[in-house]
Amino acid sequence: MNSTRLFAIRLLLRFIPETRAFGLKRSLYRWAGANIGKGVRINSSTKIVGVGNLSIGANTWIGPDTIIACSSEVIIGENCDVAPCVYIGDGTHMITPEMDRIAGANTTSNVFIGDGCWICVKSTILPGVSIGRKCVVAAGAVVTTSFDDLKLIAGVPARAIKQY
Repeated sequence: MNSTRLFAIRLLLRFIPETRAFGLKRSLYRWAGANIGKGVRINSSTKIVGVGNLSIGANTWIGPDTIIACSSEVIIGENCDVAPCVYIGDGTHMITPEMDRIAGANTTSNVFIGDGCWICVKSTILPGVSIGRKCVVAAGAVVTTSFDDLKLIAGVPARAIKQY
């Protein structure tokens, strides 16, 4: 994605009501280089940052105040619901205790969220995570590892607590 275009989009979105003009928002994010499917609804306060590859499948909802930080690749499937205040990020730092700063060199690892998932409010999806189709990530969960299809995922760190 183009970071300059994303910056311009953030400035413009301040003037667009939260749950209106979804077609315009889709067009703007496509202009910035994201792959945005038909019928995707992105709230105006959602913040998308980074220069990686972002793909959001058809008919997915991205809730208010969500942050998607995309340095390598973030893929969100079709028919997903991403609640308010969710963080999805594919970047982190190497831990370097021998250096002046423990947060060392940047590192990235792709994130994949399968079709039909529900990512509940204030959840965190960390780098390298793959979530199977039709999973539910419970409110406040911190997902640090990958999960297969049809799971209820909850906790800090998240674990599968139910199979559907």
